[in-house]
Amino acid sequence: QYPLRLRTGSYLSVSCRSCLDVGSSEAADGTATQSSLRDAMRTPLKPKPILDRPALEKALKANGVVLKNPDRHLDVFYQQLHRSGYPPLPEFIAELRGKKTGGPLTPMSSSISRRQGKRRPQLPKALLDYLEHTDDFEVCTSNVQLAQTSSNGSTTKLAVELQDGHVVESVLMRHDGRVTICVSSQVGCAMGCTFCATGTMGIKGSLSSGEILEQLVHGSKILAQGSNDTSIRNVVFMGMGEPLNNYQNVLAACRSMIDRRTWNLAHNRVTVSTVGVVPRMRDLTRDLPQVNLALSLHAPTQEMRERIVPSARGTPLASLVEAVDAHMMALVNTQDNPQGNGPLDQEKERQFASKKRRAMIEYVMLTGPTSTLEAAHQLGKLCEGRQLVINLIPYNKTDVKDKLSCPSEEHMMKFRSIVSQYGSFCSIRRTMGSDISGACGQLVVEQQKATQNMKVADIEDGFDSARTSRKENVSVKRPAKRKTQNSDRHRDENNEGVVRGLTVASTIAATCFIVSGTCLLLQRRRR
Repeated sequence: QYPLRLRTGSYLSVSCRSCLDVGSSEAADGTATQSSLRDAMRTPLKPKPILDRPALEKALKANGVVLKNPDRHLDVFYQQLHRSGYPPLPEFIAELRGKKTGGPLTPMSSSISRRQGKRRPQLPKALLDYLEHTDDFEVCTSNVQLAQTSSNGSTTKLAVELQDGHVVESVLMRHDGRVTICVSSQVGCAMGCTFCATGTMGIKGSLSSGEILEQLVHGSKILAQGSNDTSIRNVVFMGMGEPLNNYQNVLAACRSMIDRRTWNLAHNRVTVSTVGVVPRMRDLTRDLPQVNLALSLHAPTQEMRERIVPSARGTPLASLVEAVDAHMMALVNTQDNPQGNGPLDQEKERQFASKKRRAMIEYVMLTGPTSTLEAAHQLGKLCEGRQLVINLIPYNKTDVKDKLSCPSEEHMMKFRSIVSQYGSFCSIRRTMGSDISGACGQLVVEQQKATQNMKVADIEDGFDSARTSRKENVSVKRPAKRKTQNSDRHRDENNEGVVRGLTVASTIAATCFIVSGTCLLLQRRRR
């Protein structure tokens, strides 16, 4: 069990299967009231997001809409919706029926999903009739309330207003020809980390899978307005909320992100970050082991961690590290095993799994006991022999209760060097400037603050830096590889041309082989 922090400051004890019961509390009476439980729940959405596929499937069944091949039909529906750029539902249905609309639809940039077929997709009339006349669904139920872009144009922070008036945060980061989006999974956060602005809000509710995906829609439309034809390549669940406390919706959203018919993201381009919900970490390893898992550890001992992460009570550090390690090793003996005939020896297994970079430990650098050189040795010993990626995160100042600060760059370099001595790949994340707060939830809490100059904080560097650490033990930042604009798109198109050429060549070769074999048999029979 682990505690969840409500807006009232109370804590809720939640079992591994999300059964709720009243636990320890900071309130005077020591209990969480029933009103606190109700406050933490959002009212049902009406209309619901069309991107919430489980909700759509349930609605079709409830309204007697029978599809002969429901999986296939819905796959085609969502593929066409993505190709069309997520227009309003009536406009999209009219387009599917072949009717003229007010203007051309703007397709999303995706090398696979934007590929046009030769014929108009055929969807069941019953499905189109239901979607045309229903008031239960809309393509987008949220809107961008505020968008702030840095002076150099590299970072855009979005305040996304949900249907019920709650606001969540998303961040677009443009970096060397690729774009990473940081998405939120909940309104507020229950974990109550003392250094996090979102943690001071408490929990107000969870987002549906559709609301999570709508953040990608909003981000893609903002990117489409720019001069660069750049699409989202990386998604990190490092915005507001604890993703694994909203497990089913996050899982459904991840599956849509890696679906080649829509967002077409590589599995290792989706990262789920968690403070440490061990049962759900193991569930993710079972259900979707291909995506990345990042553990927000932040302290090398149990006692230190409980001081800054209240939800750590009752969750031993060893179990957290073992869960991360299990996720990293999940695919070694299955499809990722290069030999395929049995397990590799333990050392080679770990080397191979580490290259896949599917597991990472995040560690915020706070001036104090968790960032001393002794703590560096403790952190190194905790992860020793596992070849994990450890990403040190310089603290960004926020208006939390405790006045915290970040150690000097020189001290962080020494810290990193000590941790690396124990066999882990340790790096320091490139972060935003000290003149602006870049912490999770800051845009929601401080919407009136003016945006100043930012430095790019590419979250994916936490994984990519592992490759640099193998080559250079001194350098923290890997060399930037300059790419021309649209390089990802051109590479995808070139790859498609190569695949088509190889397919044609293989077909011709196979045909020649069959013809020559037939002629040889006929000659032998005549003799």
